[in-house]
Amino acid sequence: MAATTLRQRSVAYQPSKEKEHDVLASSDSEDDDKSPLKMLENEYPPFSVPNYTMSELRAAIPAHCFERSALRSMQYVITDFSLIAAAYYAATHIDPAFNSDNGQVLSGWAGFAAKWALWATYWLVQSWFGTGIWILGHECGHQAFSASKTINNTAGLFLHSFVLVPYHSWRISHAKHHAATGHMTRDEVFVPRTASYHKAGPKGKKVRVSANIELDELLEDAPLYRLFWLVVQQVFGWPAYLFNNASGQLWYPKGTNHFDPNSTIFDKRHRNQVLISDAFLLGMFSLLTVFGHYHGGLAGVVKYYVIPYLGVNHWLVMITYLQHTDPSLPHYGADTWNFQRGALCTMDRNLLGPVGPYLMHGICETHICHHLVSQIPHHHAWEATAALKEFLGKDYNYTSENMFKSLWRCFKECRFVDDDGSVLFYRDAYGRKRRTVAPEDVPSDSGVEGL
Repeated sequence: MAATTLRQRSVAYQPSKEKEHDVLASSDSEDDDKSPLKMLENEYPPFSVPNYTMSELRAAIPAHCFERSALRSMQYVITDFSLIAAAYYAATHIDPAFNSDNGQVLSGWAGFAAKWALWATYWLVQSWFGTGIWILGHECGHQAFSASKTINNTAGLFLHSFVLVPYHSWRISHAKHHAATGHMTRDEVFVPRTASYHKAGPKGKKVRVSANIELDELLEDAPLYRLFWLVVQQVFGWPAYLFNNASGQLWYPKGTNHFDPNSTIFDKRHRNQVLISDAFLLGMFSLLTVFGHYHGGLAGVVKYYVIPYLGVNHWLVMITYLQHTDPSLPHYGADTWNFQRGALCTMDRNLLGPVGPYLMHGICETHICHHLVSQIPHHHAWEATAALKEFLGKDYNYTSENMFKSLWRCFKECRFVDDDGSVLFYRDAYGRKRRTVAPEDVPSDSGVEGL
């Protein structure tokens, strides 16, 4: 299991290959606490539902962290667009300098290899810079960019349209996500699928291979199967959410999307805002058409813009998925949920060392703070996070695990939750969860100093 600094976590149980085989071969006659479905439940210490008021949480944050500055925020916009322009300018020199025929610097196979290595580098770093622009538009949507709503929404329209995001449409649905994070029937995105939905689809003839384990579950847990669907999620997850409500609430009607002002997501008062967002996207497509006219047509647009754009989509899906998906994080039924609990059931992580903190403005590293008080600017979120970490203690969720490793692990271990319950944790394809809720009258600490 992954090395982690999650402060609530105890020493993880790690079954050997032989014991894993024993898990799948266990019989119905075994003791209940040794059954295949229960043997991993103590991988994390029992979860105690946190009880804080918003006034307590806000009071823990230094007062100046709530201050917003359009001037300071605009400095980050200028920096990010300068990086994008510099990367683009450098990329315009790749093909003349490095190619297999008459490269000005390298020719032949060396020139060919250098050319594609440099293009790969451009696509990677430009996707990081583009994600930075996405995050600054996200700040505008939360009114954290400045103290002026007009400035926020104007800047947000331009910033998000640059990365093909319908600003107001996303802003409205994202506000609903923040208002109901972790709520099983009201949250907007990365809503866990329940056991009945998970088992509902026709899967052909089932073969029972041991107690509680059928061949369907074994196939679903196969690495190639998992890799295929993980790639689908990372490449198509963001447009699928915008166009078809993928990972959203199942009770939304078919055809729910972010471009139709009549969509269930919106009220009548949102109509003009949705149409303005659509119009700005059409404007961006027009600019890309003009760009292609002067820079190699469709191939030039794909090379300079589309591939980095797909990278932005990947980082966005990866970041948001891992902020809200982990076997240690709860989801709540309506009887237990409140805003504070929902805001705390997210995970702070680090993305690729300095990349997350500097190029993506700390959206991974300070996400708990962001959910508690979304109007705190990203440049103040670091100090606010440090204060919250000290105040929350064991209720602060953080892991230092490499995010790509977390992505693979969480995609494997977080398949569905129970149909009913006040506090729900993810189960894997076999139906095993890795955390339980502590009884209210039993302390949740491990009894070992430092844990």
